[in-house]
Amino acid sequence: MAIKEQQHFASFKEFYPYYLQEHKNSTCRRLHLIGSLLVISIFITALATTNYVWLWLLPIAGYGFAWVGHFFFEKNRPATFKHPFYSFIADWVMLKDMLTGKVPI
Repeated sequence: MAIKEQQHFASFKEFYPYYLQEHKNSTCRRLHLIGSLLVISIFITALATTNYVWLWLLPIAGYGFAWVGHFFFEKNRPATFKHPFYSFIADWVMLKDMLTGKVPI
């Protein structure tokens, strides 16, 4: 049974299964993975070089890859549009879950 979109989630624990349901397509998940790893790399590079102009690339790398995945492969609207806070956290939890094998890449 598919998880229907809700307007309000009482907790992140309640939101995360919905978030995963919105990421069924493996190409979409892989694009999220690439974007998140780029965000980490850019952030570390900016700190290591003290060239903080790099930080402007963070939303482009993170959201750019994810949104391409949603619009062209998943064919849905990113959860960020309706649930920005939970979605931001879920991006990092899903990254951890992909890297540990809990969510397929």
